[in-house]
Amino acid sequence: MTVEFTVPGPPGHKGRPRFRSMGKYVQVYTDHKTKDYEKYVADCWEKTGSHKLTGELWVFVTAFFAPPKSTTKKARAAMAQNYVGYQHKPDADNVGKVVLDALNGKAYDDDNKITLLHIEKIYSEEPRVNVKLVEREAKTCEP
Repeated sequence: MTVEFTVPGPPGHKGRPRFRSMGKYVQVYTDHKTKDYEKYVADCWEKTGSHKLTGELWVFVTAFFAPPKSTTKKARAAMAQNYVGYQHKPDADNVGKVVLDALNGKAYDDDNKITLLHIEKIYSEEPRVNVKLVEREAKTCEP
């Protein structure tokens, strides 16, 4: 089974963990910006109406970033034809991590089910994140 969905708007990323002192203890927490984006991704998943995937998963995440306003027409044309990848922050692994964490427990029980992860960052006039989940069926060896 394959499920695809889009998260409209600029791609988010997993922020660094935050720490706060609680007397003689230290509490670790996730910042609000990351939590809000994870909730947004989960809401986009729920709109697909798909059930929880249980098998081996391949995940493809494509993050589309808007080109800078100062970009020339020639450079924009190259970006539109996908000749230029997005080579700036956020890091690709942080973009993938925020999507995987958002879907953990909703699209699948645990992210240990993921055996292939492909993350791509490219330019587009329409910023968004496309997510494709492919559930691979288990194949048995019959003697």
